[in-house]
Amino acid sequence: MLTLKAVSKRYRRGRPVLVDVDFRTSPGAVQAVTGGNGSGKSTLLRILAGVSRPTSGTRSGDPGVIGYVPDRFPAGTRLSARSYLAHMGRVKGLPSRRAVARGTELLSRFDLVGGFETPIRDLSKGNAQKVAVAQALLVPPRLLILDEPWSGLDASTHGVLASVITEVASGGGTVVFTDHREAVTRSVATEVYRIEAGRLGEASAVAPDTADPRASVSEVVLRAPGPWPAALVDALTRAEGVRSVTPEGEHGVRVRVPRGHCDTLLLTALHAGWSVDALRHDVVVPAPADGRVTR
Repeated sequence: MLTLKAVSKRYRRGRPVLVDVDFRTSPGAVQAVTGGNGSGKSTLLRILAGVSRPTSGTRSGDPGVIGYVPDRFPAGTRLSARSYLAHMGRVKGLPSRRAVARGTELLSRFDLVGGFETPIRDLSKGNAQKVAVAQALLVPPRLLILDEPWSGLDASTHGVLASVITEVASGGGTVVFTDHREAVTRSVATEVYRIEAGRLGEASAVAPDTADPRASVSEVVLRAPGPWPAALVDALTRAEGVRSVTPEGEHGVRVRVPRGHCDTLLLTALHAGWSVDALRHDVVVPAPADGRVTR
């Protein structure tokens, strides 16, 4: 567990960036920090990660291995994605062969587009961000710190990142992340903090959308130019957060998801060339009695 007590931060003679911040990580928690630009979010995360020191106050405790994705990843390097991860793996204490294997495994999981041997500076912003997230996972972290981690990621990778966050928390680790979108924080976080002008507010608990069987969901009708393959319906059924997938006419399906997952579903559908026939938010429906997704 890591604790910040009365932490303040000032750069040279500028105004304080953080003011008397108290914060404590909690095993198994996913803690989101929200706030506007310049509110102090990134500075708070840098202090938690140990890459910046507070001007006053204390940082104490040893959370174990820390994985950190900064707000500005050095994407201009000439190293290839695989070489960079292999180097970072060795820096983190992995044997060379294991570092290469682990880096390759993570690049495959995040479905890097552009080639493992492509220099990072030649990758798209979203694919460079995949490398940034991968380096934080080379050694399984006990504290995973993510600064706007979804920035630039394609819709299909959103689910992969959400799964990684769940895995860390389920294993007793802690995840702390920033994001400016309420839908993301509500669908992923268990606690949300608001920071304004460097002052951190009290945590507010977030109940998972799926915890209440009557919870409000979004209902999306998707349509394809031809018949829906059975495998595609199966994939939708297994997608993160999906409550139900039911046929709708000859070439369509009606999908119900918690509202926090709706943006990801829509992006995935549009990216695949499907059309959206209808969308309704705040649909209150009972969950199946056995807790399974219906079809």
